[in-house]
Amino acid sequence: MKIEIINKSFSYTAKTFCVFLISLFLIFAFQLQAQTSREYSIKAVFLYNFTQFIDWPATAFSNAESPFIIGILGDDPFHASLDEAVAGEKVKDHPITVQRYQDVKDITTCHILFINRKEEGKMKEILSALSGKNVLTVSDMADFAAIGGIVRFASEKNKIRLQINLPASKNAELNISSKLLQVADIVR
Repeated sequence: MKIEIINKSFSYTAKTFCVFLISLFLIFAFQLQAQTSREYSIKAVFLYNFTQFIDWPATAFSNAESPFIIGILGDDPFHASLDEAVAGEKVKDHPITVQRYQDVKDITTCHILFINRKEEGKMKEILSALSGKNVLTVSDMADFAAIGGIVRFASEKNKIRLQINLPASKNAELNISSKLLQVADIVR
């Protein structure tokens, strides 16, 4: 009789403990997702703001009504936040649109391209395909600016810092405002 009571008690305690662990995990996962979501919402605003501090050559647009395209290569970490950040906005009369690409070969026209960090193994191919094009490449992967990307989002003490590769921006014929350069770390 005592063994049954102990067994039932243990079973109840084990179930309670499992429920507690699952609840803890869900809370942690929700907080992590909320933090990641907040981080990418901020990065989405940065992407939009780049349009105010960088000039693209006229040849980057096929005509005066062509859209200004912000692309995402690979999985989309922004979800709806990038679409919301640019909704109804324009860059010098060019309406902003957001495009999503799974492969660099799918890109025909793009002005800002955020490259998901999961694409790191393909960086040589991606940067080679975009070389000489008027595309502002942006990513949050480690050493992105050092390996030839133009702008890297670097997280430091829960803040987003910018690293800018000036030679890469010159190669893309993009003119970056001194105001933006003042708040960035320059990579040469």
